[in-house]
Amino acid sequence: MKRSEILFGLLKLPIDILMVFSGISMAYRLRKAGIDLIPHISLTSGPPQLPEFSYYLSHFALAVIVLYVALLAILGLYALRITLGVWREMGRILLVSLLWLGLIISWYFLVQKQLFFSRLLLLQAVVLVTLLVIIGRSMVVLLQRACLRRGIGIRRVVSFGSQKLPEVLQRTLDKDDRFKYLGHVASLHGLIHEEKHRSVDLVLHTDPHPSSLETIQLINHCRNFHIAYSFLPPVFADVPHQLVIGRLGLVPLLSFQPTPLDGWGRVFKRAFDLVVGLSLLIVLSPLLLFVALLIVLVNGFPIFFVSRRVGQHGGELVPLLKFRTMQRGADAMKPTLKKMSHRDGPLFKIKNDPRVTKLGKILRRLSIDEMPQLLNVIAGHLSLVGPRPHLEDEVEQYSPDQRRVFAVKPGITGLAQVSGRSDLKFDAEVQLDLRYIEEWSPLFDLWILWRTIFVVLLGKGAD
Repeated sequence: MKRSEILFGLLKLPIDILMVFSGISMAYRLRKAGIDLIPHISLTSGPPQLPEFSYYLSHFALAVIVLYVALLAILGLYALRITLGVWREMGRILLVSLLWLGLIISWYFLVQKQLFFSRLLLLQAVVLVTLLVIIGRSMVVLLQRACLRRGIGIRRVVSFGSQKLPEVLQRTLDKDDRFKYLGHVASLHGLIHEEKHRSVDLVLHTDPHPSSLETIQLINHCRNFHIAYSFLPPVFADVPHQLVIGRLGLVPLLSFQPTPLDGWGRVFKRAFDLVVGLSLLIVLSPLLLFVALLIVLVNGFPIFFVSRRVGQHGGELVPLLKFRTMQRGADAMKPTLKKMSHRDGPLFKIKNDPRVTKLGKILRRLSIDEMPQLLNVIAGHLSLVGPRPHLEDEVEQYSPDQRRVFAVKPGITGLAQVSGRSDLKFDAEVQLDLRYIEEWSPLFDLWILWRTIFVVLLGKGAD
């Protein structure tokens, strides 16, 4: 590890302590002086009843500073080597502040059996501490990056093996201020020759083999000369997002998970679907009833069309519910219209489909025909966000790679739907769905739902 990494890692501790102390002290002074954190917005009335500042420091401030720093440590925010991006680190700081607030309230309410000195003081302290800690850590990051740009603390990397370093990884190294890629060597002799001219901090082995004498010699060389050794896992080279390092006894294991939508991710997504799906159904119920009545008056019964689509894992068919937008008996006309499909791959889509009614065109353009699928979400057939489900005869034409989209529950909207909808090539749609499956996060879902609003309003890619 570089000395600069140790220095900046250690520097975080005193800066965090200073920032937490400053935030707590500023909150006390503001409340004592009756100054609102947000100008002209007062959350309390009457003069504050606060203890002396010395009592506040000795009986509250010192203990909660230690608590805040301990929470930062527990969440891995004192790692000497930079492993988190700026946004992820800020997210963890926000989480620490919320945990900190919860523990303080719990202590006073459950243990001390009393309320805190001032609720507004506590609120101001949380806000100020969070902002100051983020500012302090941003200063450390900016200083460290300035040093890296001047070559201080940079890690010099050499790739090794009969295979060249993949271009995508080389571009990543070139863009990352923490690394300087020195080039590729094909033999141990070439590595030793490189070391004579420039120091090497990290060797990336592109084609390791446990039974290879060359691999064993390279690992021993790196151990002997204190050079970091890493290798590219040949089996998992194309699935970087879901690799998990674990142990079976004392033996390390490198495992692959198809998607983060497992365990708590699956639980969270289902809870999110239920809460948001029920809320949307309640809010939109007047519109749904109006559209149902309109379909009856204009086109007659039935109101709904049930389309059997392939569900999660590519097994059972799920009943996809839609407002009817086509003439009666539209399915019987499909074989004669297949040659008019404008979609590549197995999907069947027709621009200006002659089977769609005048009212149906309006419902499709505004995506109102999809709204009954909120009932599918509540029933567990669909998720709000996920790959769009397709018909059984279309799925039969999928390649094995394309069937990976069945790793998760299908959705009403998805990454492909906010990236072009029916204007996309089928392979591009599949790649977007696979990216969603491998990179899922709650924020990713929220972003897709937000984008969906604008895609629907603009009518982009709607048939």
